[in-house]
Amino acid sequence: MASIELQSIVKAYGDQPAVIRNVDLSVREGEFCVFVGPSGCGKSTLLRMIAGLEDISVGNLLIDSVRMNDIPPSRRGVAMVFQSYALFPHLSVYENMAFGMTLARVDKATIREKVTAAARVLQLEHLLDRKPKQLSGGQRQRVAIGRAIVREPGVFLFDEPLSNLDAALRVQTRFEIAKIHRDFGRASTIYVTHDQVEAMTLADRILLLNSGEAVARDGSVAQCGSPLELYHTPSNLFVAGFIGSPKMNFLPAVVVEGQADRARVRLTTGELIDVLVDASALKAGVPVTVGVRPEHAEPGTESQHIVREVQWQERLGESTYLYLDSGVVNQPLVVKAPGHTHATPGQRIALTLPAAALHLFDNETRALKRCAPSADLALPRAA
Repeated sequence: MASIELQSIVKAYGDQPAVIRNVDLSVREGEFCVFVGPSGCGKSTLLRMIAGLEDISVGNLLIDSVRMNDIPPSRRGVAMVFQSYALFPHLSVYENMAFGMTLARVDKATIREKVTAAARVLQLEHLLDRKPKQLSGGQRQRVAIGRAIVREPGVFLFDEPLSNLDAALRVQTRFEIAKIHRDFGRASTIYVTHDQVEAMTLADRILLLNSGEAVARDGSVAQCGSPLELYHTPSNLFVAGFIGSPKMNFLPAVVVEGQADRARVRLTTGELIDVLVDASALKAGVPVTVGVRPEHAEPGTESQHIVREVQWQERLGESTYLYLDSGVVNQPLVVKAPGHTHATPGQRIALTLPAAALHLFDNETRALKRCAPSADLALPRAA
């Protein structure tokens, strides 16, 4: 196992604006850290800098407290699994997994022992004599993972390893990667993905990266924390909209009254809503944005509710997603309802918006500190 530390990392190409800016991160020994963000945010570039495949423009990379900026990839003690598998088509599964050790002139008995042990965990024992063209996509990815495992690195690096797999294989291989992380000494792992579901299910900690103008203004890191921390207490509108599927609903509003334990706001459609946040710094008339997740907007007419018209519904069996008119063009209000729920387009339904479940963002998109404990929101609904 090895610790990883990024100190004020910057990556720029020539005179162009930096694609990675001011990244500070400490990955503890044995931690599973996921880099996630939209396309073009620089998550793969950041991973390649750790691997030594990209130069660091400014800042320091430390692995086990040793500065690695000028150390070649082969001496960093890392193993990387690529999106494209990168297997040798003319070599068998066994030969692909043994390739790195063969180059290092490891004795054959040790190679066989390590390859056999990795193949057993990855359920590849019966495939060791096959060529990559005889394997499925999921099997090829397991071979690539096995090639990394046998090196016994201090750090595993995964660059979107599941993006070439179909939906069923993604779920299966995601479970296998988590199991590998647990079974093989819990080596420190950095995993890059654009899929926030992978990030939420695999990570001990998530590093969510900004993109576009936000990098120049705020730096590359939008927020770093545990999956549930990013889910329940997003630091800004970008994080709130990225983490969660379907994403958080946003309703424009203006402040009516701000107090230390709550804000009263008026939606642009006229309703008065209370939000349990520290709103002592807000002034009346200031524009804000109310956030509510689909599972927290419940059909019903409790004390705090709004009425909206149904535009569409998606019935998934265990749940039904209702798409309602939010009052904002091309931004439907999505509500997660029980699977037996049935609604028709044009039907008007009432939604309860629990004050403790709502988020509030100021006119600079920053989240206000919530006064309701997030643990309350994790409790299952009553039947």
